[in-house]
Amino acid sequence: MNDYRVGIGFDAHALVEGVPLVLGGVEVPFPRGLAGHSDGDVITHALIDAILGAAGLDDIGAMFPSGDPRWEGASSIDLLAQAYGGVQALGLQLVNADCILIGEEPRLGPYREQMRKRIAGAFGVDEEWIAVRATTTDRLGFTGRGEGLAAQAVALLSR
Repeated sequence: MNDYRVGIGFDAHALVEGVPLVLGGVEVPFPRGLAGHSDGDVITHALIDAILGAAGLDDIGAMFPSGDPRWEGASSIDLLAQAYGGVQALGLQLVNADCILIGEEPRLGPYREQMRKRIAGAFGVDEEWIAVRATTTDRLGFTGRGEGLAAQAVALLSR
């Protein structure tokens, strides 16, 4: 009998001047980037929490604390690969992941396939197992006003 486990993750960061915008492991041309101790990649951060939750592990903040200088400016895709290594050590494997960016802009269309490839590469799986989508809040809330971006992710693991 297969043992399936599902986890969800959420992350949000403010948009700020002077830093690159990294989403799903891809640098997206945009006038502002996400504030964060690492690269601020909300898509990847949400996905890290989703796999950790599915595995019954602690959250991203416990694994990669923002007060730890080792993670300053870190690539979130590298953090995802490291977190997934811990999940695999428990005998769990990714079945699939679904990620959604919440914000009015930038548009993800031109970068979606690159993001899927980068995320799939961190897991060592085919990109068909990874979905990256986007939605808006019809200009409501902090994402609607362009103050920041948020992301949600769901991951299914099996043993």
